[in-house]
Amino acid sequence: MNASNSRTSTHFQHADDIWRDFPELSAGALFIDGINGGVSVEDHVRQFQASANDRLGAGSESDLPEIQAWRRTFAKMGLKPTQYRSAAEALLRRFRKEGDLPSIHPLIDLCNAASLAFAIPIAVFDLSHVSGFLHVRRAAGSERYLTFSGETESPEPGEVIFADAEGRAHARRWTNRQSGLSAIRPQTTHALIVAEALHKTACEDTERLLTALSQAIEQTWGARPSMAMLDRSSPRFDFSV
Repeated sequence: MNASNSRTSTHFQHADDIWRDFPELSAGALFIDGINGGVSVEDHVRQFQASANDRLGAGSESDLPEIQAWRRTFAKMGLKPTQYRSAAEALLRRFRKEGDLPSIHPLIDLCNAASLAFAIPIAVFDLSHVSGFLHVRRAAGSERYLTFSGETESPEPGEVIFADAEGRAHARRWTNRQSGLSAIRPQTTHALIVAEALHKTACEDTERLLTALSQAIEQTWGARPSMAMLDRSSPRFDFSV
């Protein structure tokens, strides 16, 4: 990690009612500092994509237990699962049809490939655009969400969002869609990575995913991420930016 005398303490956590209403949830997070866009992650991406191809076989992403669990969760939230898909399902669907994903930024390319391999949605946030902290909670209806096209939306009251201290929503419909506000940019130096799953072996699989991703990040950028596995009894990840 990069040494600094001006670090600010921050944290990530899920609200208690999220754990209460979705007791099957397993989550984990990585904090990485010292990243840049001038590296290659091609080998790691190729390995993760090979795993995804093996899992998909001749079938569909909708057959995977990880995706089925998120579909049940979206239905429980009152969302039509085939209209609003988890990020992992959307990536797998595109990958199955096109055989590849577009390159965006080395960190995003790496996380997208890991998401394909494990069929678990991964969110990646540029922390320089997150105020105070980041909580997964239900929206009050007053939050602001910036789309990638620059439009501002207001999440529905009760919708599960990622929100910061200023009431800005950094993801809508839980794992459906991230905000353009905290998207990874060429100048991004520190980021928060969040993985969430709800299937039967979610805890073990989420930890395996984050361990594999952490190793790939360390091999690429030479910096070991801070890692935390989260549950209802230990829902908070504290780190310094």
